[in-house]
Amino acid sequence: MKRNIELKTKYANHTSARNKLRALGAKEQTPMVQVDTYFCVATGRLKLREMADRAELIWYQRADVKRTRDSRYTLVKVADPAALKLALAGALGVRGIVKKRREWFLWKNVRIHLDTVRGLGKFIEFEAVIGPSQSAAAGHERVERLCEALGISKRDHLSASYSDLAGI
Repeated sequence: MKRNIELKTKYANHTSARNKLRALGAKEQTPMVQVDTYFCVATGRLKLREMADRAELIWYQRADVKRTRDSRYTLVKVADPAALKLALAGALGVRGIVKKRREWFLWKNVRIHLDTVRGLGKFIEFEAVIGPSQSAAAGHERVERLCEALGISKRDHLSASYSDLAGI
């Protein structure tokens, strides 16, 4: 199972974030539009993420707390997202759908997502990728350093996923 140290925050000024991330030496990646369909499951969260060039089924589990947190996940590439969505919707039920535009940067092992979520607003999400032999402490420290550099205070931290914020 893969592992991240992650944090989601409110952040309305993506122009400022872009400039600060570039100044830190973060590498800008190709922006994308994502549609996440969440399914009803007993533990964690299960979503089918559809993008222009690919689709992935993602199951993840993490604590809903307003600080950096450990997230464990499994990601499966999907060849036929329409058929999989139909099967999972029939078997599990659809909890809701979240649509977002994601700009993203890579800084060291941290993915920084500048998300504009339909109906919710603008956010920044950090995901420090932790390899099997790596310490989670470094991930927590890097995310905290990025928060300082971007001027993100603890009151802007969010505990919930976009699906929770959307009330779905």
